[in-house]
Amino acid sequence: MIQVEKLTKYYGNFCAVDRIDLEVQKGEITGLLGPNGAGKTTTLRMLTGYLAPSSGRIRIKNLCIEEDLLEIKKLIGYLPESAPLYHNMLVYDYLDYIACIRCLDHRKKVQRIHELSDLCDLNSIMHKPIGELSKGLKQRVGLAHAMMEDPEVLILDEPTSGLDPNQIAEIRDIIRHFGKEKTIILSTHILSEAEAACDRIVIIDKGKIVADGSTEALKQSADQETIINISLLKADFESARRRLGKLEGVFKIERIDAPDPEMLRLKISAYGTDGLRERIYDSVKETGWTMVELNLETKSLEKIFRELTKEV
Repeated sequence: MIQVEKLTKYYGNFCAVDRIDLEVQKGEITGLLGPNGAGKTTTLRMLTGYLAPSSGRIRIKNLCIEEDLLEIKKLIGYLPESAPLYHNMLVYDYLDYIACIRCLDHRKKVQRIHELSDLCDLNSIMHKPIGELSKGLKQRVGLAHAMMEDPEVLILDEPTSGLDPNQIAEIRDIIRHFGKEKTIILSTHILSEAEAACDRIVIIDKGKIVADGSTEALKQSADQETIINISLLKADFESARRRLGKLEGVFKIERIDAPDPEMLRLKISAYGTDGLRERIYDSVKETGWTMVELNLETKSLEKIFRELTKEV
């Protein structure tokens, strides 16, 4: 559906987006993550045709953005971070105005406004001035605007920025609903939201893509270091350290606090995960120790994000 090749954008001598390649399939919800200034908004603006790339190619549904910009814009619904709403207009009048700009005939216009008021839960505010709405409700109106022509591609720039947890959940549910039929790219700095709403996560830093994949794939490929926590009874630290330290791949064993003074808790650091838990279990089983805990510690998306985007 969307193909990006060597996409680059300069502002003077500053490179905001640096030769990125990206392909998004139809029906996929892709989250674009990155710290402030990473190039997320610039990338989205180029995808919508709002900004012209310095170099590189963008193709959407086999249309080239340089040659078929008007046709591509008909395929896209775009919600920028600050929704471009007229605050002195009533919600219904605003959506009616957008429908007229989009050249919907009267019958289709009325039908579409009713559909969007249901989808975005706007029925109770249709006759309220936009300027009196909370930010969360304004975002819903902005989503209805972006969806007016029932676009195949939906591009959302920080759609949950500044919202409270309830509003975030509401916007996330709407995005998931649209994502059943649409191709969606959204930028966010809220990692939990990306993990909850997106099929795929692309992390961008200093204009370059530094990671791309599902949450689980990113966690598995972040690095090869494995952390396993175990809790033992009837064991002493030095004996456990010597015994478990002989296992292949183990390079560090640390004692950590335990809720029970008779319990020994260990943090085992190793390279590789293949069969390590089984080898630890078998080694402990050969002793008189009792194992009460054995778990693999996985990296959070937040930790992976920090590692990939930290200053060197």
